[in-house]
Amino acid sequence: MSLQVKELKTEVTRAVESQKQLLIQLSQNIHDNPELGFQEEKAATWLASYLKEKGFSVERSIAGLATAFKATYGQGSPRIALLAEYDALPKIGHGCGHNIIAASAVGAAVASKLVIDDFGGSIIVLGTPAEEVFGGKIDMVEEGVFQEIDVAMMVHPDTRNIVTREVLACISLDVEFWGKAAHAAANPHQGINALEALILSFNSVNSLRQHIKEAARIHGIITNGGEAPNVVPEHSAAKFLIRAQDITYLEELKGKVLNCFLGASLATGARLEYNWGNKVYAPMKNNLTLAKLFCQNLESLGRHAETFDPRFGLGSTDMGNVSQVVPSIHPSVAIASPEISLHTPEFALAAASEEGHRGLLDAAKAMAMTVVDILGFRETLDRIKQEFYSHG
Repeated sequence: MSLQVKELKTEVTRAVESQKQLLIQLSQNIHDNPELGFQEEKAATWLASYLKEKGFSVERSIAGLATAFKATYGQGSPRIALLAEYDALPKIGHGCGHNIIAASAVGAAVASKLVIDDFGGSIIVLGTPAEEVFGGKIDMVEEGVFQEIDVAMMVHPDTRNIVTREVLACISLDVEFWGKAAHAAANPHQGINALEALILSFNSVNSLRQHIKEAARIHGIITNGGEAPNVVPEHSAAKFLIRAQDITYLEELKGKVLNCFLGASLATGARLEYNWGNKVYAPMKNNLTLAKLFCQNLESLGRHAETFDPRFGLGSTDMGNVSQVVPSIHPSVAIASPEISLHTPEFALAAASEEGHRGLLDAAKAMAMTVVDILGFRETLDRIKQEFYSHG
């Protein structure tokens, strides 16, 4: 490591530390005001305003998304994007810790300004709304937001420090059964039970689970199961998510899952209507060259980082779609003990705890140091891109 690069890493960590109280307050504000996907008006405004105050040029409502933004410092290539998420979960709030993702991206970007001043290039914060369910980054990919980006990264809070992880391809399925209402005691023979069709479907899915690949996932909820217990339900509805390790197997699994509902329709006489989601979350294409740099930087902060654990994670994220078009990483920093699960009230509390604040600062520092690695040694970017393009 050259003396200049080593000194710059020290300087960017100090630059993050100098923002400590502001970043924690920004994270806390987002945490205390949870907003659902595509409704993150306060969060987007706070983040964009902070970056503008720090000398970034800011574009709001990019890619046709009202709560998306692009904040840029510097000019030209290399263009390094740090991604901010800030949507919350219904009722749970920031049970996925997106307030930490947002604040760490902003903190790292501001700290990276001095690297841009020394080496040139651009540091860009992309505000990416609606990661949960709606896949805002998928829209941004399709609208060409990432066309000129050279590298993309973000850090997610979790229960372990993981540098690379498996992320599953995912698609949603909305189903409805339509039957015929009747008095459930006096004239049940005149009815067609839409709820029974849905229950049969769930049972068929449960049977199917024995015969799918280990990492694949099928899970769903009933959103309408009838109106009264003494009326044969004429309508039922459910929402499912289907996940697989790759797009090819996801397509195969879609057919098998749909057969569960078609069979229930045939058995009960209830009419099936269904709609596949119009967005497919892609699997994660981890850039190992970039991940190794981030790992070294995270460990320099005193965190032991695991490079890969196929048993850990197995969720889905629209960062997977970004990773298919730009060399990317999606590491995690631990802010809670392993027995706490994401998407729970307990994790939401952790996202505003002292450990959460420490994770925010370490994530920002590690990303800023990784920016130093990329800009300080131009051959590093060549190796990152060579890996990306040589692996399809």
